[in-house]
Amino acid sequence: MEKEFDVQAQQLRLLNLRVWKDGGLVLSKDYDSEMRRNQYSASKSFTSAAVGIAAGEGLLSLDERLVDVFPRDIPAKPCENLEKARVRDLLTMGLGQGQGYLMGEQRPFLQEEDWVKYALSLPFEYAPGEKFVYNNVGPYLAGVLVQRRAGCDLVSYLTPRLFAPMGIQRPTWETDPQGFTFGAGGLFLCVSELLKFGRLLLQKGQWEGRQLVPADYLEQAAGKQMENGGEGYGYLFWRGERNSYRADGKYGQYALVFPEENAVICTNAELLDQRKLLSFLMENQPALLAGKL
Repeated sequence: MEKEFDVQAQQLRLLNLRVWKDGGLVLSKDYDSEMRRNQYSASKSFTSAAVGIAAGEGLLSLDERLVDVFPRDIPAKPCENLEKARVRDLLTMGLGQGQGYLMGEQRPFLQEEDWVKYALSLPFEYAPGEKFVYNNVGPYLAGVLVQRRAGCDLVSYLTPRLFAPMGIQRPTWETDPQGFTFGAGGLFLCVSELLKFGRLLLQKGQWEGRQLVPADYLEQAAGKQMENGGEGYGYLFWRGERNSYRADGKYGQYALVFPEENAVICTNAELLDQRKLLSFLMENQPALLAGKL
């Protein structure tokens, strides 16, 4: 079975795999060298953690209105839907815009230098929470808010609060034209570092006796905050089968958390249709958690 699994894994362009269960590493496979790779939209979940930490420090509230948070950036006459939007709406893919903006294929061709004003000038076609639309604007603005309130970029904010306590050396992270960390993508980590984040989530924000991310925030973040036609969406986390939730990045960058099994599965991959890899991991989940592959 191990050989069959390895053949399928390589056909699915799986590069690195780590499985953690009951406090220990039960499986480690490398089909390519472990190195820091772009985690794409799995980066959003780190932005969510930053929001939770900042809220715990009193730097922001999820209930603040965006028109109050970004007073210099909103249009002179904001529409009713924008006036209703709050910080929590930045985290649920229910912001109200009708399509995805600031997406990977769009960003290289943007002529705008000020992405905050640009993002807030776009149409808000729905009331907040009315419709799930996958969109990079929400997590980007959430990251900008943390940076403005903290007075530093996201990497500098998270290094003493999250990365350094977990033994993660300062990573690189994509920035916008004005130097703001792009909270919707572009964080570079290796799979073992991604696994540490998954373990932190599994441990409800605790790491070696320290509460790095408020537990009550993570409970909300991992829960269903928005219907999406599937298992639901939390605060920049996808809900999944078997009461799981995950950080989910393009091409198969996953940190799958299984609270009921006390386990985490993490991958780095290069698969165009990442859903096939997710299905493969879920189908093989019992054997993976048993470390038998």
